[in-house]
Amino acid sequence: MDQKDRQWRQVIGLVSGVAVAVHAWAEAVHAQSAERLNVPDGFVVEAYAEGLAGPWGMAFGPGGELYVALSHAGLLVRLTDADGDGRAEQPVTLIDDLDRPSAVSWNGDGLWLAEMGRVISLHDPEADSAVKYTVVVDSLPTDGPAGRALLIEPAGRAFYLSIPASCDVCREDDPRRATVLRFGIRGGEQETWARGLRFTAGLAFHPETGELWATDLGRLGLGDRLPPDELNVIRRGRHYGWPYCYGQRVPNPEYGSLQRCDVTTPPVLSFPAHSAPGGIAFYTADMFPAEYHGDAFVALSGSADGGPALSGFKVVRVRVAAGRPVGFEDFVTGWLPRDGRAWGRPVVALVGPDGALYVSDVGSGRIWRVSYRGVGERSVGGGR
Repeated sequence: MDQKDRQWRQVIGLVSGVAVAVHAWAEAVHAQSAERLNVPDGFVVEAYAEGLAGPWGMAFGPGGELYVALSHAGLLVRLTDADGDGRAEQPVTLIDDLDRPSAVSWNGDGLWLAEMGRVISLHDPEADSAVKYTVVVDSLPTDGPAGRALLIEPAGRAFYLSIPASCDVCREDDPRRATVLRFGIRGGEQETWARGLRFTAGLAFHPETGELWATDLGRLGLGDRLPPDELNVIRRGRHYGWPYCYGQRVPNPEYGSLQRCDVTTPPVLSFPAHSAPGGIAFYTADMFPAEYHGDAFVALSGSADGGPALSGFKVVRVRVAAGRPVGFEDFVTGWLPRDGRAWGRPVVALVGPDGALYVSDVGSGRIWRVSYRGVGERSVGGGR
């Protein structure tokens, strides 16, 4: 090898090293600049917990502890903020053998949890270590998309459970599919409360009317703009369209007809296609300004099926008037930067006993806490 070859190899090595360093620097800058969330003036968003393997469903216990289903890890954990600094201490694992748990709901005397094939109740959720549980409902469908919605009614006598469809658009063989089911609190008295719901990912009772509200994810395969995702008011015995119709009773090309769609119940509010609405929470606390009282927050986790027209990846405020949704607006944004590389996916919104809004982020492994500190305060939080 002559001197000229050696010089060229040194130059090439130097250029390659610089390229690697520049790439690493660019990735670090992207991560640091992208993982920032935006909220309205006066609000602050901070990471309440980090390093969680797929945080999904959440519920607060009577002592202010936050119970979180970690879907990716198959765990149920408890988080506490003992020192009051707005950040949770190390999580305590209560159950470690779950199949993609995604929903939890607190009853007066315990915690109910939904995983893919069953619903369980915890005997002593406030224990300091692993707890025992009872299987309340078993032998539920386990194929299809992960994610269930579970909600105990205020009187504590029954709970509601969503079972998603197994497919994008089809006629299901299992009548439990694409429904919201109602069970007695100990698991008996199963009733199909509503049908035609492809993927109900969030349930909540309206604080004044007592009506059951539900989000629902529409089908895929109709392009970037169709069909809209939905917010529904669930009533006993109603059919909400899938797989025959979508949106405002629009027939699906595979199965639909105007006559069949005429007897279905349309949504009360539509979200953009592929925005993937998840958990819903009504705001009835006192921390936020009075204008927020009675409105709802919905996490839109987003869907890659939107192609170039990505939607979701944010939390929206649903404005409510006279017990009905009248529109929605952005509340927490930033998970989807301008470059289209989403770094997180909000899935559930929950109002805490302190009046703050908690958001589970299955994409980044964090739980975010949104608080209000007064006009003039503005946070662009990044969990750092």
